[in-house]
Amino acid sequence: MPTTDLFYDRPAERWFEALPIGNGRLGGMVYGGITTEIIRLSESTAWSGAPSDTDVSPTAARHLPAIRQLLFDGKYAEAQRLAEQHLPGRPTSFGTNVPLPRLRLDFGGDHTTESYRRTLDLDTGLVRIEIGDHVREVFASHPHGVIAMRTTGGFTATLDDSVLPGTTTATEDGLAFSGRAVESLHSNGQDGATVEIRCRFVLEGGTLSADGDTITVSGADAVVVLIAVGTDWAGEDAAGRAEKLVAAAPGYETLRAAHIADHQSLMRRVSLDLGEPVALPTDVRRERLAQGHRDDDLIALYYQYGRYLTIAGSRADSPLPLALQGVWNDGFASSMGWSNDFHLDINTQQNYWAAESGNLAECQTPLFGFLRRLAETGATTARQMYGSRGWVAHTVTNAWGYSAPGAGIGWGLNVTGGAWMALQLWEHYEYGLDENYLREHAYPVLRGAAEFLLDYLVPEPTNGWLVAGPAESPENAYLAPDGTRGTVAMGTTADRAFAEAILRICGQAAEILGVDPALRARTEAARARLSPFRIGRHGQLQEWLHDFDEADPAHRHTSHLVSVFPERQISPRRTPELARAVEVTIERRQAAPGWEQTEWVEANFAAFHARLLNGDKALHHITRLITDASETNLLSYSQGGIAGAEQNIYSFDGNSGGAGAIAEMLLQSDGDEIELLPALPSTWRNGSVQGLRARGGFTVDLTWREGRLHEAHIRSDRKTTTRVRYQDAVTGLTWHEPHHHTVDHSNFPA
Repeated sequence: MPTTDLFYDRPAERWFEALPIGNGRLGGMVYGGITTEIIRLSESTAWSGAPSDTDVSPTAARHLPAIRQLLFDGKYAEAQRLAEQHLPGRPTSFGTNVPLPRLRLDFGGDHTTESYRRTLDLDTGLVRIEIGDHVREVFASHPHGVIAMRTTGGFTATLDDSVLPGTTTATEDGLAFSGRAVESLHSNGQDGATVEIRCRFVLEGGTLSADGDTITVSGADAVVVLIAVGTDWAGEDAAGRAEKLVAAAPGYETLRAAHIADHQSLMRRVSLDLGEPVALPTDVRRERLAQGHRDDDLIALYYQYGRYLTIAGSRADSPLPLALQGVWNDGFASSMGWSNDFHLDINTQQNYWAAESGNLAECQTPLFGFLRRLAETGATTARQMYGSRGWVAHTVTNAWGYSAPGAGIGWGLNVTGGAWMALQLWEHYEYGLDENYLREHAYPVLRGAAEFLLDYLVPEPTNGWLVAGPAESPENAYLAPDGTRGTVAMGTTADRAFAEAILRICGQAAEILGVDPALRARTEAARARLSPFRIGRHGQLQEWLHDFDEADPAHRHTSHLVSVFPERQISPRRTPELARAVEVTIERRQAAPGWEQTEWVEANFAAFHARLLNGDKALHHITRLITDASETNLLSYSQGGIAGAEQNIYSFDGNSGGAGAIAEMLLQSDGDEIELLPALPSTWRNGSVQGLRARGGFTVDLTWREGRLHEAHIRSDRKTTTRVRYQDAVTGLTWHEPHHHTVDHSNFPA
């Protein structure tokens, strides 16, 4: 049986050793100390800042034509200077998600670590700490909206170590914190959500006494601790929400049973077996993997961990989608130049890579509501900045749908950030084929994204190709022919890929729904005029319209390769020369001195190689993701020294992105064809996976033996037909009603 838990034989001493729990809104990092328990709290709507309608530069629209013409004329330095002066956004109180106080319990007394054990069971969503006879159990309940802990022994407790202005007071049955999510690095120091925390202590025997900001529990056989958080984001009653949740929580066993049933209804949809478990603590296993020891079961555990975090961080009723750090906030991203926000130049998209293929489609729901709000604010930006219809969003956004460019040239002018995000809407439709969802939720946003591009694309003078710009290829820079460094350009390859995707998807969706024939004709005509992909003098896929060299050859971003993943505009079977150019691009980046290896890059490269049908290279990057870009608790991080980070900073995207890439190694689909084991590594000789989803409404179970397909069960949600591929052989299957087909190696002769 594959391992289902993270296991440690010592307490956590720092954030990257603690174990994460979450209910889609409220997050906790559980330390499992011997004499002191710490749960660091965070909540998705605890945001500083405020909405604003003055973010667009008032001079941008006036200078756009001149900047375009300078770029077309090859006057790159002059265009760069003008863009820097007039195009960046002017956020007044952008904000950030902020960390909340921690709950601290001091047990006192003498405890031994001889029998210490600390686990996070991914199957049940329970953290359990055993220290001799002393037992603690902690979980975050989605059904009841609270974090719950049951512990034995007496203790003192307080809510402390807060970066927020506020006060903690002891009440007759627990603790209360009242404060505000304000800070002055990313906002004006005045705007921010009201934050209320309530901790209720339910004793089994013993007494509770209150003193100032501390409560003391004495003589209890056991204590149940209930934690709830409320904010006034979106007009909620912060104190009322927190108080109602702790008051309404049922008894511990009922609370626990409801949590496990709810969690397992999602978690148990997929299982993955890659090999025998190794009976060692998780941190030891990770170190052994880094030293070159095989541990395929640890990779399967990492996959399931990505699914667990997706469930814990994003539920259908979550008020916001997964931010840069999901619903867990280490305090680092929010206290530096990044902001713990929503990055739209891969990170937020990558946060959901584990969802659809990992049979967690409903976990994407909060992203869809967020996109509808972003399209509303983005319509104002499209009109004010570009004089365009539709909507646009750039590199970053916040809890209120900020859609102007970021505040700096060199990273902020990613014109297709919103279009990239909108692809998630179509992905959800492709997997589920729900026409009502397409009509009511996806198509209006996709249509607006297409309308913007139809207005924004302009013909370049030499060939008449339609190109986007001025824009940047996130977050990279080029060397112009005169040797100057530039970021602003016309016709970046990433913009071309997203223009093709949105125009194609909008046309397909309109055809399915039987609407907008004139718009369909316009999208097809514009697609036919887009610039082609081009191979540069090094054999690489060009990142820009012209064959510029990178100003930083080791840069972490390879946005032009979205043409391979998540798109399929380049593939080894249909466009082999371009696919080889993609491989050259990856090879050149990795070989460059100082290659910026980060968690999301490793996940990204694994997905690229999976699409390029090279399982061994994909596995290499998954292994590096676990050993070089994930920590003791297997949470992924962006490496200190890169992108202005002074230390390793937790980022959700490596965990989710890695899980998505692993699924892509085992199963791929495009709506017309399902490919079985497309990028199976040579070392994964025997294994199985159950429950993966494929586009078209399919669920797939696979087993393989000695490196070859043994059997596949493919279940359809509806009457349909599709092609199934294994290596170079293809067979057609028909479902006359929802049921499953079984295929094996005999269906695919060598």
